[in-house]
Parts: sequence; C-alpha cells; structure tokens
Amino acid sequence: MTDAIKIDVWSDIACPWCYIGKRNLENGLAAASVDDDAPRVEVTFHSYELSPDTPVDFEGDELQFLSDHKGMPREQVQQMLERVTGVAAEAALQYRFDLLKHTNTVKAHELLHFAKAAGRQHEMAERLMAAYFTEGRHVGRIDDLVELAAEVGLDPAAVREALESERHLADVRADQQQAQAYGITGVPFFVIDGKYGVSGAQPAEAFAQIARQVWAERQNPVPAAS
Repeated sequence: MTDAIKIDVWSDIACPWCYIGKRNLENGLAAASVDDDAPRVEVTFHSYELSPDTPVDFEGDELQFLSDHKGMPREQVQQMLERVTGVAAEAALQYRFDLLKHTNTVKAHELLHFAKAAGRQHEMAERLMAAYFTEGRHVGRIDDLVELAAEVGLDPAAVREALESERHLADVRADQQQAQAYGITGVPFFVIDGKYGVSGAQPAEAFAQIARQVWAERQNPVPAAS
C-alpha cells in the first residue's frame, strides 16, 4: 500500500489566514477523497508565533493592536479586517473581530503538542481557532486553555500539569527552528511530503489538485536517470 502523503502545516492560532487555510485544506482534501484512487493524507500542525512579544492580557482591541504593531492607520486596519472577514465567510467561517481577545499564543501551541501526543491535535486546533476568531474566547491563559481542552475530550488535570510545567515548550521551539530552516517567514505555510512548499490560504481547489498530483507521482514514480 502506498504511504500517505504527509502535509506539515505551520500556523498560528491568532492568524486569520491560517484558519481560512486550514478550512480550505480540509475542503480540498474532502473533494479529493471521493476519487476512485483517492489520495491518503496525514496532516500535522506545527507552531509558529506571529507576535511572540504580545502580552497574555492585551489591553485593547484588534484594531489597536494591528495599528500599533504594523504602524497602520485604524481606517486601513478596519478595511483589512473587513476583507479577511469576507474571505473567511466564503469558507463558512464567521469571524468576530469585535469580540476577539488578542493574546500571546505560546501556551496554545504547547497545548497543540499535548493534543498531538493524545491523538487529538486536529480537534484541538479547530477548537482553539473557533474559540479565538468566532467566539471571543481567551486562548492565552492556562485556565481557559484547560476548559477548551476538556471540550475536545482531553484530561483537564493532565493538560494543566503539562502547561504549568512547560513540558511541550521545547516542541514549540523545535517547530519554530524547523520553520526557520525552511525559510518560512509567514503563515500559513504547507510543506507537502517534505519537498513542495505552498504559502498562504490557497483555495480548496488548489489543495485538491496538489494532493492528486503528489498521489499520482507516488503511484507512478519517475525512473532515475541512468
């Protein structure tokens, strides 16, 4: 049996395009999954912090954060948020920047590694992004993260111990070092089978196409030149 295609995704919980890219990837893979010879795919999420210097409890709204962080006028930031909200809606995601609580995401990344070890990384990534972008939940404090982890079936006490002890912080840093080695400077970034790089929240059709293409290459490898 042909091995599954491996898709490694570098993203941040607080990246609006990452949630859109995640949903488009899922929809693209779902479209390809009905093929007669459907590609088998394994997706793994990796840590990337867009703003590692952000405080856990940022005083201000998203407009203020982006205005200060990017040095953009509030009116321009507002237009940018309206645009990404519209793109998100096309992926059936209802962004609520008016509710969003900007925060440091390193603990959320630690939680994703804990969830990965427990076989629940995909569920945890979805829960964190939905909580952040559509529900106005806080995803930077341990208490809030423990609650969200429990909602996807993870043991609250074990999650709390892992986050308080920073057990998975080294895993987060390893992901970031790998991103640096790959030359990744923005997310979402998708590495397919360790040889193809796809940057940005591509349409679902693009993800379906690349999955089919890589699967076909697996089925019919090009012979090495003699």
